[in-house]
Amino acid sequence: MRDIVFTRASGWIPNVIREDGELKLMLGAGADANHSPREFTFPIREAHLAVIREDLGRHLLLWSAVLPLCDAAGTRGRLDEDAAVALLDPVLLAAPADVDALFGRVPWDRGRLIAHGADIDLLERGQVCAAMRAATETSDGKRAQEHHANRRRAERGVVLGPLDTALLKYTGQYIHGATIPKRMPDAVDPALLPEVMRVLATAEQACAGMRIGRDPRRGKRATDKRDWGRMEAAVDAAVRRAHPDLAADAVRTVSFLMCSEAAHRSRNAPLEDDEETTGGPGEDAGKRKTVLSFTDDKGVEKKWRAGGGRTASAEFWDFVGDRSAGDNEVFTVEDEELGEGIQLHFYADTAARVMTVRKGRGGSDPEYRVEYTLIDGMSGYRTLVSAYVRGGWAGLDRHGSWLSDAAELERARRRRDGRPDA
Repeated sequence: MRDIVFTRASGWIPNVIREDGELKLMLGAGADANHSPREFTFPIREAHLAVIREDLGRHLLLWSAVLPLCDAAGTRGRLDEDAAVALLDPVLLAAPADVDALFGRVPWDRGRLIAHGADIDLLERGQVCAAMRAATETSDGKRAQEHHANRRRAERGVVLGPLDTALLKYTGQYIHGATIPKRMPDAVDPALLPEVMRVLATAEQACAGMRIGRDPRRGKRATDKRDWGRMEAAVDAAVRRAHPDLAADAVRTVSFLMCSEAAHRSRNAPLEDDEETTGGPGEDAGKRKTVLSFTDDKGVEKKWRAGGGRTASAEFWDFVGDRSAGDNEVFTVEDEELGEGIQLHFYADTAARVMTVRKGRGGSDPEYRVEYTLIDGMSGYRTLVSAYVRGGWAGLDRHGSWLSDAAELERARRRRDGRPDA
């Protein structure tokens, strides 16, 4: 038989119950293997109940000191009941100086006390009893989260000014630095909002015209890391130059916001029809391909024909986004009728163009002309595919330093990657 003897407004603060005639403190803490809260109980005396009823601060201090024991019990273990009972008199019945000294020796949950209004400065000085004079039954979890975030920053030696803080709150990254940033002007002190907007205007001007393209090599919604890095560097440099007093965390959150917004726009747009925009002087639009075959390293093939509603580049990069994987990094665009094509080697940032010089006859093997080039990231691959779709083999002449020797390509790769020649 279990009866509730005493409870507070917040359901998470430990209750006092009477179970089979015995007074116990009951609290929910930790989680079991199914992520449901665990329930713990341990015996108390009438003298402890009297303090718990009358002194919210002592009640919360006891909770804070018992929680580490609950954490130690894990998902299945038993509460160390002797250790919990041993905390009752020193926390609830001892003089304030003795309680302060106890909390200097035992583990306790600081965040729980801060969430319930404890004076942070007094807690930091070890005056836990005095800190609890400001305690409230209601909990403010955000207050504890902000304190924890500030402690982590202090450990890194970071000191935030008012504008730094305002920028982090504007982007939603004041508490959690890994959170995807967004624009939250209502989270900022209105007096600081104009300064925040001036910093953002500097960032927006720095990355105007820049974009973060898709990188189908890493999946259909992945974005180009090099594009991200270029935009990040441009924004960082401009903001640091215009606002030199900003902390690094504030500058970082602004560049993160700009890059995240650009990446979001890219992920939610159709794959670009590259060949419509990358043609240049001297490219013969009359050579534009009308039928192409796309293949991957697993032998999967997809046909593209002009007039189907989408351009060859868009169809090809969709094919790559669907098929690319760690063990599938070689893709080919081929004009079977002409016996030519390009092969992309994502694992090496290289490509090859292949042309049939002589078809096989009478059992003899065909003869091919193969030339290789280094590729500068995803943008280089996009340019190459677009140029081939528009102008075939000849259209690739100005889009690479073509090498006929595979060994020379490998030496060029080593020089590019800063590795010594073998």
